[in-house]
Amino acid sequence: MAYITNAEIEARLGTTTYVQLTDDAGTGIADPDVVEEARLGAEGEANSYLATRYAVPIDLIDEPQLAAVLRSFVLDLVAFRLHSRRPPVPADIVRRQEEAVTWLGRVASGLVQLPAATAPRTNAALGVVIRFDGPRRFMTRDGLDHL
Repeated sequence: MAYITNAEIEARLGTTTYVQLTDDAGTGIADPDVVEEARLGAEGEANSYLATRYAVPIDLIDEPQLAAVLRSFVLDLVAFRLHSRRPPVPADIVRRQEEAVTWLGRVASGLVQLPAATAPRTNAALGVVIRFDGPRRFMTRDGLDHL
């Protein structure tokens, strides 16, 4: 399931910039393979953060708020990837990419909750996490050496 489409990438960048950043052959037409590579890379990057907590790709069908947030941040990642092909990257593109990565990192660490009416499924591959907190040990290896 894709978070964004190539048409949304074109709408975000504008047609002229979209073609300039992806037309490696000089035909005046955007190369869909270049766009697809950038889109898949950005979605994979987002999923790499989201997978620390949720099953990915996240189902956005019934979650318009979550879809809008993810779409916006993934578009920022794609814009950075495409602009990186033709340096220098504009400062606002760099800033937005950094904000997207920061937000994704905060989601991954649990500091930010996804805006969803129903919590996305957790990542079953993470397994059960067990934490043990108990009283301090009285008999330790070092303590036994003194006996």
